[in-house]
Amino acid sequence: QTHSKKGRHSLTSSSRGAEIIVDHLIAEKMPYLFGLCGHGIVGLMDAALDRRDRIQTVSVHNEQIAGFAADAYYRVTRQPVATFTSCGPGSINIQMAVANALFDASALLAITGNIPTQQFNKGPFQELGHHHQADFVTAMRPYVKRSFQAPRADMLPGLMRQACTTLVAGRPGPVHLDVPFNVFEERTDATLQDPATWRAGVDWRCAAPEASVQRALDLLLAAQRPLILAGHGCLTGAAGAALRRISRALGIPVATTPQGKGVLDDADPLHLGPTGRDGGYPGNRASRGCDVMLAVGTRFGDRSTSSWAEGVTHSAGTRIIHVDVDPAALARNYATELGILADAATFFDQLAGAARALPDVHPERRAGWLETTGRWRALWHDALLPGRLNDETPLHPARVVADIAAVAPRDAVVLSDIGQHHSWMVQQWPAREEGLFLQSGGSATMGFGVGGAIGAQVAAPDRRVLAVVGDGGMLMHASAVATAVEYRLPVVWIVWNNSGYVSIRDLQRGFFGKNREFATRFRDQGVDGALFSTDYALLAEAMGARGVRVERPADLAGQLRAALDLGGPVVLDVRVNADAPRHTAGAWDMPPITGPRPSFD
Repeated sequence: QTHSKKGRHSLTSSSRGAEIIVDHLIAEKMPYLFGLCGHGIVGLMDAALDRRDRIQTVSVHNEQIAGFAADAYYRVTRQPVATFTSCGPGSINIQMAVANALFDASALLAITGNIPTQQFNKGPFQELGHHHQADFVTAMRPYVKRSFQAPRADMLPGLMRQACTTLVAGRPGPVHLDVPFNVFEERTDATLQDPATWRAGVDWRCAAPEASVQRALDLLLAAQRPLILAGHGCLTGAAGAALRRISRALGIPVATTPQGKGVLDDADPLHLGPTGRDGGYPGNRASRGCDVMLAVGTRFGDRSTSSWAEGVTHSAGTRIIHVDVDPAALARNYATELGILADAATFFDQLAGAARALPDVHPERRAGWLETTGRWRALWHDALLPGRLNDETPLHPARVVADIAAVAPRDAVVLSDIGQHHSWMVQQWPAREEGLFLQSGGSATMGFGVGGAIGAQVAAPDRRVLAVVGDGGMLMHASAVATAVEYRLPVVWIVWNNSGYVSIRDLQRGFFGKNREFATRFRDQGVDGALFSTDYALLAEAMGARGVRVERPADLAGQLRAALDLGGPVVLDVRVNADAPRHTAGAWDMPPITGPRPSFD
């Protein structure tokens, strides 16, 4: 490979397809490849070997871990990276993680190997071809923004350029590139344009029309009880600072959707916390009590709206200004007074600029509304305090969250996996700096927190990474601990061990009755169904990490401090009370079943 003064990468006739791919990843400043070997992808791996001084490879033990790691890496850095998997089951296994990234607008490039084109339609080993030849492209289409297949090496420069553009243009998301084995090996004299030259003048952020900005400002200034609802799009759009400025300038409180959690510091006096099923009282109460809502970066999904139940999270009388970068989200689930297609941070800055131009913006006019929302905050805080101070054994969930929060560094990256613990974390985790609370929202994929911790630690080597994970999710994806040991990543996994899929157990009880638990607890079927638990501390030790069982409330904070001081991977097996009641301020229905209404109102 040679480099001209104009920044153009000249690929000579000696360049193989695999070299074109890896060289383009390097040109895109992708510093890592996450993946798992297989016979269909060894050509790409061979090219990565020769370039390991410019792009590092992290080899995992489960393809889903590669996808989760790449997903979390993007959320922390806003820089996409790539994954590699082999044909057949290797790539089928990554689909879950790729789908998780699509739901949550997280960008990664999934490169899959396929059988040689010379063997298409012959039914060779691992050809997915019952309906169409080597058809992994169709298999991936529901889970990505775009799925490409490269039947010839000379197509790769164009496909790589298009794929990497698609990753970040508009709503970010995963892109798939499928490469037959022979294409990795074929040589071409095709040339590769340097991405810095090709996209140097492109800005994908879209601004709102000036008239729409002014109309939105007029509606907010005329409101008696305005509210800003910040969704996940505010996180993906890095809009936290702009949101904080406009909230203070106009004196408007802010609630977030569950996926928007972490866009503002929970200690901000204008922050009311999350809404919906796992939200708190202040956010839900303000959402249904406001007269004008500026909703930015949300699709108004069922979890954040209490399944659109009237008067629980939202009320029909609210006038909604809906801003999103995705036109499909606008006016999708609620009638909209004003719908605006715009990037979150850009829109907040536009709104602030319009406000500065007015002589009569008086945020103190809403002092009564802010006093009311402040009382709701205080009421909710007082209601949660007894759980946070609870000394019972097994540990009370609120105590677990509070003790982790007391010890974790302010700039720690904290991931929550999916399970009962996720509801407690969304509701009660005190998010601090923007974008440091990572969760699987739209897909709710078990394993994201377990495997995503690998990518988060690689992305932020100077920060501590803590993953709060359920015992069910940890058992599914425990191989991530071995990867952390191999790469000396000081991740701390806190296993919320309540012997089962307790979030689903709770749903069974809520939908069908208190005695309708079935197949959701881990039980020894030979001993009268007694509860059973894997020893996660011992499992961690077997893989070379440090493992500690925590059974007393007084021990958790100290053991977590010791884990953070150790500087290596640690698993804390924390025995948690599965039956501790949680205050609920939202709801969740599954038609035709209406779920329980809020317990705290």
